[in-house]
Amino acid sequence: MTYRTTAARLDRAQELRERILQCAHARVVEGGFASLTMQALAEDVGIATGSLYRHFGGKGELAAEVFSNASRVEVEALAEVLRGPGSATRRLAAGLGQFAARAWHSRRLAFALIAEPVDPEVDEQRLLYREAYAELFVDLLDEGRRSGEFRVAQVNLVAACLVGAIAEALVGPLSPPARAARDAGLAAPELADVSQALITFCLRAVGAPES
Repeated sequence: MTYRTTAARLDRAQELRERILQCAHARVVEGGFASLTMQALAEDVGIATGSLYRHFGGKGELAAEVFSNASRVEVEALAEVLRGPGSATRRLAAGLGQFAARAWHSRRLAFALIAEPVDPEVDEQRLLYREAYAELFVDLLDEGRRSGEFRVAQVNLVAACLVGAIAEALVGPLSPPARAARDAGLAAPELADVSQALITFCLRAVGAPES
């Protein structure tokens, strides 16, 4: 009986922890990491602020896990395309286009993951996931080089450059000023233009045919 009671209590604790993470993720989607405060999150979850600290050491630890969970989804989505069927060139272009489209679909979250000023714990995760993206490109570049599609000498360096190019190409269009301009009906970059420019640049960077 004691074991069953303990197991049930652990299950409830895990369920609450997952609910906290879900509510935290929703906050970041709506307002970035700046909107993720322990007090506001506790109100969303419907618990006392102090109860959050039974599951997370502080905001930095919580935000880092939210970042990690969201980034893992994006890495897996990109991996599915880059490791799929077709030529290396086609998969690189498709992966870049999909990444840009997913970012456009959830602009606040994408900006938060790519460039928003964050706690040191989140910055550590950001570096780790940049490396994870780069590893995906390393594999594809190696394959493309062997098949003769890509002309790259330093695969690891070029992979890191691709990750940087993606971030820099998207950060402006995803930024709060760009969103505000778009909402106000002012001229702002569109997904198709940004995506095509990014694909063209990256294909040229690896020496791949553009068509």
